[in-house]
Amino acid sequence: MRILFLNPVGILGGAERALVDLLACLRTQDPGLSLHLIAGTDGPLVETARGLGVEARVLALPDRLSALGDSGLREQGRAGLFRFARELAPTPLLLTRYGLDLRRAVRDAAPDLLHSNGIKTHLLSAATTGLPVPRVWHVHDFLGERPLVRRALSGLHPLASAAIANSQAVGDDARMVLGKVPVHVVPNGVDVERFSPAAGDGAHLDALAGLPPAPPGTLRVGLVATYARWKGHDVFLEAAALLARQAPALPVRFYLVGAPLYRTAGSQFTDAELREQVERHGLTGRVGFVPFQPEPARVYRALDVFVHASTRREPFGLTIAEALACGRAAVISKSSGAAEALRDGEDVLAIEPGNANTLAAALRRLLEDEALRDTLARAARHTAVRRFSRERYARDILAVYRSLVPARGHS
Repeated sequence: MRILFLNPVGILGGAERALVDLLACLRTQDPGLSLHLIAGTDGPLVETARGLGVEARVLALPDRLSALGDSGLREQGRAGLFRFARELAPTPLLLTRYGLDLRRAVRDAAPDLLHSNGIKTHLLSAATTGLPVPRVWHVHDFLGERPLVRRALSGLHPLASAAIANSQAVGDDARMVLGKVPVHVVPNGVDVERFSPAAGDGAHLDALAGLPPAPPGTLRVGLVATYARWKGHDVFLEAAALLARQAPALPVRFYLVGAPLYRTAGSQFTDAELREQVERHGLTGRVGFVPFQPEPARVYRALDVFVHASTRREPFGLTIAEALACGRAAVISKSSGAAEALRDGEDVLAIEPGNANTLAAALRRLLEDEALRDTLARAARHTAVRRFSRERYARDILAVYRSLVPARGHS
């Protein structure tokens, strides 16, 4: 079976890390698979895929198309809608040109199945109309919450042979947008050998953040996420300030790990904005900024408490699975897709999203109770191995492929 993956970007965000895990495991499930990738921008995804034996190439999206997105419209109101309309105006010609190039690339690859891993490549599937190939749309987002995307994909849905959703909530949402397209729920997986418990190195984390080594006994709390505005960096910093006031003697440092990875305009905090918030909250010297880490396992292990603070429902939350696999105590938003497999008070502490007071209270509870941290950490590792392994992930997705491709493709 020849499988061609389409991904809009070459960076390693959550959807791309999930794709890497899939690429790494598919051949162990079926050594006869031939895997190919076309990415819309260059970046570490492309080189990582090549290192896994995938034939990968870049078909560069024009800058205007790469930066275009409606994910921030909910927060930007009418002004944002008008700005988006102005940005959209020059795109029809660009789309036509790129679509022709993409159609040629797909035809030349001659795949048995086309797997689209992002909204932009779902939309660009229109360019492959007429090519006799099943198309799988991997849905990593709530399509119904994206006003323009919802309309576009609801019109293009006959192109999709099937969809894969990374959580039950995303699957329910996708069914409302995609009509009769079969939607298969396959929760994300991670490499539970790479992400595994080991001794933490807090001094290394301090060095990455440009901070002096913390005094012995300092507890470390971290948010690991891209700088998307809905990831809750502002809530995390507000909770840190509350905790510092409520328990001033508690020896704790806070870390923001990540970067503004995506090019979509207006949807991310800048580094300067977050540093201004740190100063305004009186947290200078108590918050470290750690750059994006392509190999984050060492970061998770250095944390005493991992935080997931997204302010709205999150499709999955891959960092949750990674941190739990590393055996970290965690405070997570109840609205994440990963929370569907977790139990509040047993695997994690689960809180309502967007409430700094609730987050501060949960952090204080964990930081002041070492036994509770240890109990949650052990349970987290057990659940991650059982529910979030990438082998299970690849096996379930391969079953979807085989339902679409004639048996000769995997004999």
